[in-house]
Amino acid sequence: MNQRRQITGFSNPTVKFLRSLRDKKHRRREGKFLAEGLRLLTDARDSGRLPEMLIMAEKRDDHPLLAALEADVLANGGDVIETSDDILAKITGKDNPQAVAGVFAEFDTRLETLDRSEAKIWLVAQALRDPGNLGTMLRTGDALGAGGLILIDDCADPFSVEAVRASMGAIFTQQIAQARWEDFMPWLRGGSGQLVAASLRDAQNYRVAPYAAPCFVMVGNESRGLPQEYEDACDLRVTMPMKGRADSLNAAVAAAVLGYEVLASLDS
Repeated sequence: MNQRRQITGFSNPTVKFLRSLRDKKHRRREGKFLAEGLRLLTDARDSGRLPEMLIMAEKRDDHPLLAALEADVLANGGDVIETSDDILAKITGKDNPQAVAGVFAEFDTRLETLDRSEAKIWLVAQALRDPGNLGTMLRTGDALGAGGLILIDDCADPFSVEAVRASMGAIFTQQIAQARWEDFMPWLRGGSGQLVAASLRDAQNYRVAPYAAPCFVMVGNESRGLPQEYEDACDLRVTMPMKGRADSLNAAVAAAVLGYEVLASLDS
């Protein structure tokens, strides 16, 4: 069985490899991504996903969950590394990094991997550019019991450190698919599914709209919203009243508000 190994130098090839995973180009080339924090890695383990490499700070508090995680990684043939706080900070890009991080294989994000019958609700984001919003939508989907998040067109990378961090572990509990609009629509229409968009144009009040499962709740780009042709293709357009000066909600917040209304309607 593998054993824990020490890394003490910033120029170590493993450190350079781990640092490279903060860059999208290198993540895609390697098919790997970084996740940090014991809670997040424990969520991954509970979801049936173990890191291929576990990196731990030398000065860390003992914890039974970390001990169990290390044992499982080693038993699975993974690599366990112990290093300094400074090197861990260099790897994660944070001045005060978590005491543990892991390297995971990226998931298969083809539409064909999704089974729409697995959940009543799915979240869809088009051209979402902020990794924090993307991670928040994953977390929202987990809270809703959604099947997953479908990313349409050019979205932020769901495997970036920022998106993974913002997901609070939901990166491991939610399915993720990535597709172009012209591929998503034939897939959607190839089975059951209602496409619902938050909109201001010819829209119904979101509290009384006739939702149907499986319901695909779609939000658009943070600044531009959805293209009109995308809205036109939806089965239902709904609007949420703005009582103050704001004329719209943050994309991830809109998905949460609408998602819970859909859930309440489908469960009633």
